[in-house]
Amino acid sequence: MKLLDMFVIVGLLVVLAAVIGGFLMEQGPIRVLIQPAELLIIGGAALGTLLVANPLPTLKSILAGVMGVMRGSKFNRQRYLESLKMLFDLFTKARKEGMVAVEKDIEGPKESQFFAQFPGFQKDHETVDYVCDTMRMVIMGGVEAFDVDQMIESDLEVHHHERQLPIGALSTMADSLPGLGIVAAVLGVVLTMSALGGPPEEIGKKVAAALVGTFLGILLCYGFVGPVAAHMAKLSDEEREYWQVLRVAMIAFMKGVAPLLAAEMGRRAIPSHVRPSFLEFENACKNRQAAEGATDAAGVDTSAAETAPAA
Repeated sequence: MKLLDMFVIVGLLVVLAAVIGGFLMEQGPIRVLIQPAELLIIGGAALGTLLVANPLPTLKSILAGVMGVMRGSKFNRQRYLESLKMLFDLFTKARKEGMVAVEKDIEGPKESQFFAQFPGFQKDHETVDYVCDTMRMVIMGGVEAFDVDQMIESDLEVHHHERQLPIGALSTMADSLPGLGIVAAVLGVVLTMSALGGPPEEIGKKVAAALVGTFLGILLCYGFVGPVAAHMAKLSDEEREYWQVLRVAMIAFMKGVAPLLAAEMGRRAIPSHVRPSFLEFENACKNRQAAEGATDAAGVDTSAAETAPAA
């Protein structure tokens, strides 16, 4: 795991260390904060409300989103550069050899040797479908770029809405945690009331346990679950920005713009903190073209050597 991808884990550890560390600095007994029953009440109730309020697909998306937060963003400079090279090569192949030449790749992207050159792109099945469905409209012909752009916009809206569902569910769960902490605290007060007349030390322990319930609910909300939901929202926005870059480039190509310029128009839509420079993009495209040209030249030379008459 890269260092940048560990920021979420480091941040959660910092929250925990700061809270526990401050408590210990005030000579607080750490054993008072260890209340499994309170944690069971809050955590179990929060999980139950999550199960009640959301269908199975949303629950799976929540789990996938949390795992994505732990892995970090995949839309870095290298991912954008790879995608720009892929689009440039795809546009160039279609322009030189005709749309029929890329039809096989578009119809079967998983088995495509062309897309296999770009593993980061090929592994992202949703993005592959997004690009191939759009390029399929180009192959069919008879569809205006404006109409395709409208279809892409609808696709983006639907996809982004689906990404917001698990984020909203997790945010709702985070908002419920302080209230559930109060529930645990009230139950603790009930137990305290039932113990009145006993030793003061025992009553003090029950009051402390009840207050820990409120503490845990607030800490889990604002220190853990809430920030994770906010990070998921940022990752969703990054994916939307990535799809927008692909949209700009594909629509430009449909309008008849040259492959290099169409890809450049996509590059201009990349957020500045992950945008590769024009020289990086141009050199990557030229290097690939040079490598393909050398391969073609080698094939021609070999065939010529095979057919040349013996001296």
